[in-house]
Amino acid sequence: MNRTFLTVIAILVVAGGFVAASSMFTVYQSEQAIVMQFGKPQKVIQEPGLQFKIPFVQDVVFVDKRVLSVSTNREEIVTLDQKRLMVDSFARFRIANPLLYYQSFGNIQIAYQRLETILNSQLRQNLGRQILTNIVSGERSNLMNQIKTQVNVEAKASGIEVVDVRIVRADLPQENSEKVFERMRSQREQEAKEIRATGAEIAQRIKANADRQRTVLIAEAQRDSEILRGTGDGEKNRIFAEAFGKDPDFFSFYRSMQAYRESISDDDTSMVLSPDSEFFRFFDQENVNPDKAN
Repeated sequence: MNRTFLTVIAILVVAGGFVAASSMFTVYQSEQAIVMQFGKPQKVIQEPGLQFKIPFVQDVVFVDKRVLSVSTNREEIVTLDQKRLMVDSFARFRIANPLLYYQSFGNIQIAYQRLETILNSQLRQNLGRQILTNIVSGERSNLMNQIKTQVNVEAKASGIEVVDVRIVRADLPQENSEKVFERMRSQREQEAKEIRATGAEIAQRIKANADRQRTVLIAEAQRDSEILRGTGDGEKNRIFAEAFGKDPDFFSFYRSMQAYRESISDDDTSMVLSPDSEFFRFFDQENVNPDKAN
């Protein structure tokens, strides 16, 4: 009897433990939970900790609380100025209302597909209203905020909050890229030619100005040299005239000595003159004034 009683007690303890374990569940910090009863939601738990439910009657659906990411496939978009762009983008989102999310999608894969569709649609609408330079320039940040706002309008109805939207890449198709590259190279070559032509013109102008200044400087230098030479010659003539006035005989003798030195200074100089020539008059002792010589 005692043995049967103990067995029943043990069975009841095990069953009680199993029921207690079935009635408890843990919500982690990265999760939020929906308590379901016969397929109908009863309550939403968004705070972490140990929670309780009715065993065998209620079930728990766990929903991710972290920021998640969804990427779009590479899409071709035509801009306002009829430029084709290949765009890669992604969005970061979190499940703000687990109940709406569960009622709208049921699982995360369906949510990914729906968000990708919404994001692609908004990208086409917004980028299609912009010209290429706005998309690839500093306007991109404003465009992304605009797209995020519009995606949020649609996603909030399903319990999802979009945190951020970004374009990963926005490239021209290969054939367009080559055409753009060729056009850019032609433009750069044209700019280079214009810059070289402008440089050559400036160089020619500088050279012409330098030549003009050189000519002016040489002319001024020649003028100054002629003035100085004339002044020197005048001073020389004045000195010679003054010396000639003081002693004409000595001046005549000095000039004759200079003439002798200059005319017979070279070894190969040959002169044919008459001994009685006036040129040799100072070689004649009779013509030398003893008083002057002394």
